[in-house]
Amino acid sequence: MEQEIDDVSNIHNRFSLTLVNPSSKYFSLVVSMVVASVTVLAVYFGYLSNLGFEENWYRLPIVLGVLALTQLLDSRFAKKKEYSKSLHSSLFGNMLWTVTLLMGILSSIVLSKDLELFFITFGLLLFASFRIGIYTTVLGASLKKALAICLIQPLAMFLVLIPQDLWISILSEPVGLGYGISFIIIASAWSFVTDRAGRPGMESTHKTIQAYLASQGNDFEDAEMLMEERSTETKINTSQIKFSTQNGQKEFRMVLPGIHPGPYHPVGGSNIPYLIYKNLSSSAMIMHSISDHALNLPSRNEVERFLKDLESSKVKEEGMKCTEPVTVQINKARVTGLLFGNNPLLFLSLSPQGMEDLPSYMKTEIVQYANNRNYSKTLIVDTHNAMGEEISKEDGEDMLKAAKSCLDTLITKDSFPIEFGYANTDEMDVWTEDLGMGGLGIICLKINNKKYFLGWADSNNMENGVREKIIDIFAKRDYQLLEICTSDTHYAPVKPRNRNGYYQLGLITSADKLAKWFFEIAKSAENNTASAKFEILENESNVKVMGHGIYEDYSKALDNSLKITKGFVIGCVILFVTSLFL
Repeated sequence: MEQEIDDVSNIHNRFSLTLVNPSSKYFSLVVSMVVASVTVLAVYFGYLSNLGFEENWYRLPIVLGVLALTQLLDSRFAKKKEYSKSLHSSLFGNMLWTVTLLMGILSSIVLSKDLELFFITFGLLLFASFRIGIYTTVLGASLKKALAICLIQPLAMFLVLIPQDLWISILSEPVGLGYGISFIIIASAWSFVTDRAGRPGMESTHKTIQAYLASQGNDFEDAEMLMEERSTETKINTSQIKFSTQNGQKEFRMVLPGIHPGPYHPVGGSNIPYLIYKNLSSSAMIMHSISDHALNLPSRNEVERFLKDLESSKVKEEGMKCTEPVTVQINKARVTGLLFGNNPLLFLSLSPQGMEDLPSYMKTEIVQYANNRNYSKTLIVDTHNAMGEEISKEDGEDMLKAAKSCLDTLITKDSFPIEFGYANTDEMDVWTEDLGMGGLGIICLKINNKKYFLGWADSNNMENGVREKIIDIFAKRDYQLLEICTSDTHYAPVKPRNRNGYYQLGLITSADKLAKWFFEIAKSAENNTASAKFEILENESNVKVMGHGIYEDYSKALDNSLKITKGFVIGCVILFVTSLFL
C-alpha cells in the first residue's frame, strides 16, 4: 500500500512538469513572433552584417508570415490537430535557434574570433531535432513521420530569411551540418528509447503522455481506454445512512462509496461525488471513505455501471435512536463518533495537521476491533480536511487508538430519538475555483434536545487551519459544528497551474466567507428539523478499478524516461558547448 501511495505521488510530481507550457496559445503565438524577430535581427546585425538590415528589412515580415503559416500547417500533422500544441512547440523550437545564434555571437566576442556562419545551419537543424522530440512525444506522430516533417518550419523560415545566392553555401557548411545532423540522430535515439522506457508494463510511454495531455483539453477517450485496458473487475461495497421523516416527505443520505474519486479531472470517476449527489436529488453528503487511487474507476462506462448498481441498495438495519457524539483526541489524531442503533459512524481527522488518503489497513483494523465488540456495520469517514503527506506511523497508531477508544465509549452511551434537518447551497451563489459542483451541505442532528451540525464540501481537501476557523466562528454563535468533511472530488472547475492540479477548499475562498455560507445553510437546516428514522443501506457493485500495478508501471516509465532524458540533455549541452570554441 505504501508503495502505491508513493507511486501516485511520484506520477503527480512528474506530470507537474507539463506546467512549463505557456498557459495560452496566444501567448505562444506572440512570443514566437518576437523570438523569430530576434532571429532575423541576429542574422543581419551579426552574421550577415555586410548585407545590411536596411536592404533586407522586408524579410522580417515575410519570416513572421511563414512562421504563422507553418505553425498552422504543423497542427495538421498532429494526431489531434491541436493548434495550441503546435504553437507551444514552435515557440520552444524557435528559441533554440535564436539561442544558438546569440551564443555564437557571444562566443566570437568573448573568444575574440571570427563569427562563424555555421551557427545558422546548426541552429536550424537543432530546431528540427527538437521538433522530432515534440512530434513523437506530444503530438502523436511516429518517428518516421517526425523525421519527414521536422525540417518544414525551420527550413521554410531559412529560405525567406537568407538571400537565395547564399542558400547552398550556408546549408552545406560542414561544421554546421555535422553538429546539426548529430543532434537529429540524438533526438531520434532519445525518442526511440524513451518510448520503450516503460516496458514490459507499458507498451508505449509516449502514448500515455499524449493521452494525458489530450485529457487536459477535455479529450479523455484515449486516457480512459488505456486505463480501462489495465483495470481489473472487483467487488465494491458502498454503505449509506438514510434519514427520513415519519411522513416520508424529506430524506437525506450520507454515502460512503467503496471507490475513490479519481484519477484526475476529467477522466474516469473524478467527479463521481457530484454524480451521486445529483442522483440523490442533491439531498446527500458523499463522503471520502478509506480508499485510495487503486480504487479509481477508469472510465465513464464504469462510472455509469457503479451509479446504476447503487440504485439497488438494500436496507440492512433501521431504527430511530442515536447516541450523542463522542470525540476522542490522542495527540494530533481526532475521532468523532455516533452510534446509530448498533452501527457506529466514525469521522477521522488530523486537522489542522494534514494527511493524504488513509491506508486500507486502518479500516481493516478498526472494523475488526468493532466486530469483536459485536457492532453491526462500522462506517468510517476519512474527513480529508487538511493538506498533508502520507500519514506517519506515529500518527497512524494514534488514530487507531483514538478510533478504538471512541468505539469503546460509544458502547456505554445512551441512545435518544433523532431529529434531522438538511440544507445545501444549491440555491445560493457560491461558485468558486476551490469548490466542486456539489457545493456545501450541512446536516443538523437534534439528539437529547441538543443540536449538532456536520458540514460537508464537494472539494478536494481543505487548506490547513480553515476547518478550525470555521468551527470557531460557529462556536462563537453557540453552534456546535462537529466536523467538516470533503468529498475528495477530483473535479476542477478551472485548470489550476500548480503542482497539485487542484485548489483545496480555503485556498481561494477565505475562511470567513466559507463560514458565512456554512452558517446560512446551518440555520436553514436547524429550522427544518423533524423527527426521523434511520436506515443502514448496503450495496455491492462489480466494476473495474485501476488497481495498484498501473501506478507502479506509470511511475517506473516516467522515472526511466526522465533518467534517460537527463543523460541525453547533459550530453547535448556538452556537445553544444564544444561548438562555441570552433
